[in-house]
Amino acid sequence: MDKAQQNSIQYRSAQGDGDVVDFQKVMADFRERLKFVSSHGSPKAVEKHRGRGKLLARERIDLLIDPQIPFLELSSFAAFDQYDNAFPSAGIVTGIGLVQGRECLLVANDATVKGGTYIRETIKKHIRAQEIALKNHLPCIYLVDSGGIYLPEQAQVFPDRFDFGRVFFNQSKLSAAGIPQVAVVMGSCTAGGAYVPAMCDETIIVEGQGTIFIGGPPLVKAATGEVVTAEELGGGEVHTSVSGVADHLAKDDVEAIEICRKIVATFPNVQKRAVQLCPTEKPNHEAEELYSYLSTDLKKPIDVRAIIDRLVDSSDFQEFKENYGKTLVTGFARLKGIPIGIIGNRSFLTAESARKGAHFIQLCNQRQIPMLFLQNITGFVVGKKYEHEGIARDGAKLIHAVANSVVPKITLVIGGSFGAGNYAMAGRAYEPDFLFMWPHARIAVMGGEQASGVLQTIGQNGRNANLVTQFEEESTAYYSSSRLWDDGIIDPVETRDILALAFTVTLNQPVQEARYGVFRM
Repeated sequence: MDKAQQNSIQYRSAQGDGDVVDFQKVMADFRERLKFVSSHGSPKAVEKHRGRGKLLARERIDLLIDPQIPFLELSSFAAFDQYDNAFPSAGIVTGIGLVQGRECLLVANDATVKGGTYIRETIKKHIRAQEIALKNHLPCIYLVDSGGIYLPEQAQVFPDRFDFGRVFFNQSKLSAAGIPQVAVVMGSCTAGGAYVPAMCDETIIVEGQGTIFIGGPPLVKAATGEVVTAEELGGGEVHTSVSGVADHLAKDDVEAIEICRKIVATFPNVQKRAVQLCPTEKPNHEAEELYSYLSTDLKKPIDVRAIIDRLVDSSDFQEFKENYGKTLVTGFARLKGIPIGIIGNRSFLTAESARKGAHFIQLCNQRQIPMLFLQNITGFVVGKKYEHEGIARDGAKLIHAVANSVVPKITLVIGGSFGAGNYAMAGRAYEPDFLFMWPHARIAVMGGEQASGVLQTIGQNGRNANLVTQFEEESTAYYSSSRLWDDGIIDPVETRDILALAFTVTLNQPVQEARYGVFRM
């Protein structure tokens, strides 16, 4: 953390000096962990990879995307603190970048991580990337360098609906939707992985490095007795001059990427949703001030209006129903010129705030304005009085509205995300277009102390000795991101840029008409 960032965190301490120090540690830990998961495989594996004249996965991406344009990497913490940390970023890099001025979804295998093989989280990450591409009409570029399924985990990754086969299912759907797909074969494409390039519109293969085969030389020998080298079986010369599986032969990674960029230049432009864009205006406050409004103690409130002021253009927020349902903040703003509706928590959801949220969501859908959910929610208010007043009925209205909303929605967890509040505020189950978390954020059915208290109340005192510790460990942003429950942990300071890029991508979606079911009155 540089001196400017340290000073910015100390700019204003809303929660006390202890929290300033705590949040400095939160950000220092975040940056250290991000550096670790972004460092590819072991030094020995990296050296071996480079010795073959190959670029690392992120170097390939840097060369492919337009210069000076940031790359939005997704799910960097996939598989973090699992498998003895042997699969940093789950052995695959995914994200959105501009190639020849066109937004593209990039998927790059990292061969320095167990040969680029697929574990459960690798598959979830690859499939999630394809889902984003399909919904937002993003061309897909696969930088392939993979040994296929990680065999010791085969029972976890092969047979089920969203296992390895889903990758090729999605490729078929992308193709049918007219979304271009290009594969650059820069290493191994073995077994099922051979279908990734075979199912693309165009495929480039690197001479002497790229190979494509359903069964590699060891399997061929075991099955037929035939002895053949990898190059003879499925190398670049074979597939560009004999089989026709690949279309372009490149001498190295650099030339392959140059060819890929030329192909992308031929892609048709996507017609974006018609919105009234305005010139970008910076917020009236520095982004670094966000740190000072955050605390590691989630029992302390977050000033969501202060957060909004540091995200939106000119810090201009047109609030809706300001004096009604005050535990929920709703209103309109612009983010780098894009009109958005914002729904943010100030506390638990009451009947009034639930009705207010449902009303606001209907307005956004009627006006075709995308929405940003800022989650810091303990859940719905509880108690005899509120149950008698029908909190479940009014909460259902909000859930109906969120579930049937058709405008793009992005969720950012800025604090806690607990219980049914997670659902009502567009949690993962409600299919937001993107879901990001800040490093200190937490997500769980409830807090550990509350869970322990519930069990004690119902007479299970002896069964919950470690429950608080378990909930603490399982509710962290890193636990969530490791399992792909979100699309990434992001630095609060970078939030405005990341949200703006994500909202820009969602403008590729066609306009739809919202339809709602029965709202219990």
